[in-house]
Amino acid sequence: MIIRNSRIVLENKVVRGSLRIKGSRIVAVSRSEIPPLEGEELIDTEDSYVMPGFVDLHTHGSGGFDFMDGEVSDITGAARSLAVHGTTTCLPTLLTSSDEDLFLFLRNFRKAVKKSGYTVTSKMPGIHLEGPYFSMTEKGAQDPRYIRTPDKAHYMKIIEAADGSIIRWSVAPELDGALEMINALSKEGVLISGGHTAATYEDVTKAYDLGMKMLTHFYSGMSSITRHGGFRVLGTVEAGYLIDDLYLELIGDGMHLPPELLKLIFRFKRHDRITVCSDSMRGAAMGCGPSILGSKANGTPVIIEDGIAKMPDRTCFAGSVATGDVLARTLHRIVGLEMEEVSRITSFLPAGLIGISDETGSIAEGKKADLVICDDNINIKSVFVDGKRV
Repeated sequence: MIIRNSRIVLENKVVRGSLRIKGSRIVAVSRSEIPPLEGEELIDTEDSYVMPGFVDLHTHGSGGFDFMDGEVSDITGAARSLAVHGTTTCLPTLLTSSDEDLFLFLRNFRKAVKKSGYTVTSKMPGIHLEGPYFSMTEKGAQDPRYIRTPDKAHYMKIIEAADGSIIRWSVAPELDGALEMINALSKEGVLISGGHTAATYEDVTKAYDLGMKMLTHFYSGMSSITRHGGFRVLGTVEAGYLIDDLYLELIGDGMHLPPELLKLIFRFKRHDRITVCSDSMRGAAMGCGPSILGSKANGTPVIIEDGIAKMPDRTCFAGSVATGDVLARTLHRIVGLEMEEVSRITSFLPAGLIGISDETGSIAEGKKADLVICDDNINIKSVFVDGKRV
């Protein structure tokens, strides 16, 4: 297959040219037209952008499906909906839940990964556990019934049941037992992220020194400056700015973080330490109205309106309804980033964080043909996963 007459978004620039795809991989990137072989499929993008498929490290569902609904078809259904909107790789994310729901998902996930090979869906190299080790004061929409402090016997039981599928784990680093957990799991290659946390700057620094690399949905569900005995004490937000190498994950829907705040973050934080996620729930790519955050059986009722999911009393947001194209559009249209930087933040950097950037996340010869074809406003025309059209 040849994709030609395109503006190809590379890691550091945009060039006009063509791509040749053979099987699941890109075999040629050329600034000139590639002559097709006999019988080779030819796609003329008519000067559209061709960029790497988006990599979303934090999504709970899409298209009416939640990853925790309880059936294998729910996992593959959500993954397919994500792919339609440009997310070619994702980490299905679990909310704080009962152990019963958690272990049911772990069993279904292994089945879903095998089954997803029969249809074109977003690839799922592993999962992201969002909880249950969180601060009650920064719980947001997390179900308080299941929030607990880290217990080695408990999290090792989860690790064993997951059988290597846990790639990322969000935890509040100030909790008793959290530093031991961070130290142990980061050494095993799990990406540890601070989230739903009332940590001080000192707490975050200790966790960072032990292997915590990231902050989950920056500004959302985390502490800022407080006063103790009259003295100002810096919180998690300030740590995000001051610890240079700490990655910040932003919900890129343009609503959890308003335009002015997004611009502030990009002004004062290194751009190579910023990623975006959707934090999408089942209402992504759906309409307004009542919905559920988490599993249908044990989830939390929410309302979708004004382009976002809210708790029914409207006291806080309850996850976004953004899709991959929305994240890229927010960075391009609201923050004002060039397309190559949009691509680095939505694809290459998150791929690198979970160790798959040698396979996907950028356009280069030998890499997987995970691609999005879109116009200047990042309206998607086509999506390819492993060279197969979604």
